Order: sequence, then structure tokens, then C-alpha cells
Amino acid sequence: QLQLVESGGGLVQPGGSLRLSCVASRFTLARYAIAWFRQAPGKEREGVSCISSGDGRTYYTDSVKGRFTISRDNAKNTVYLQMNNLKPEDTAVYYCAADDALVGCTVVPVYDYWGQGTQVTVSS
Repeated sequence: QLQLVESGGGLVQPGGSLRLSCVASRFTLARYAIAWFRQAPGKEREGVSCISSGDGRTYYTDSVKGRFTISRDNAKNTVYLQMNNLKPEDTAVYYCAADDALVGCTVVPVYDYWGQGTQVTVSS
């Protein structure tokens, strides 16, 4: 079974940057559509960004466009979420998710495999 491990979260000041990593074990991540979701306390899980397998098409929710970048490094079996100009409202637990049956990708939480999450806190 595909296992996903997120890392790279932490505490950062507003305007700062973090790079989250999602590493897969036992399977080749390049075959999977990957998405990043986040969940803040008391709020529903929100889709942030996704990247398709194959052609690597990407999607970003409006609130992160121009600030976040999703990318793959297939040699490292890793997907990244580069987050710049972070805002307090970006504070949440961030999860990566994977699925090999999707055409393209989506930020609807229909993915089969999920990581445990990494905390991102944006505060001064």
C-alpha cells in the first residue's frame, strides 16, 4: 500500500516561506495524481493545489495563486509545495494525498491515499 509522509512544516512569520515535502514509499509517485489539502482548527478540509501524473498539469485554489507552487521530483519520489508570502490564514495542518485512478487532478478529497499531515503556523 502506498504510504505518504509529509515534512517541512513549522512556525514562520507572516511574509515568510516554507517548502513542504511529500515522500512516497514502496511505489513510484510519478504514476499518481497528487494534491495538497489543509485543515485549520474548526474548519473543513480545503483543497489547496494538485498536480497530475504524466503531463504535470497543476491547479491552485484562488487563495494561494501566485504564492504557492506545486512540483514533482520523480527521481526523489517526492512532491513539493513551495509556499511564499505566507499569511496567518494559511495556518493549518497540511496533508498530501495520492491517487492513480484520476484523469488529471482535483482538489476534491477523493484520493485513496493520505499522509498524516504537517503543521504550518504563520504568526508573528
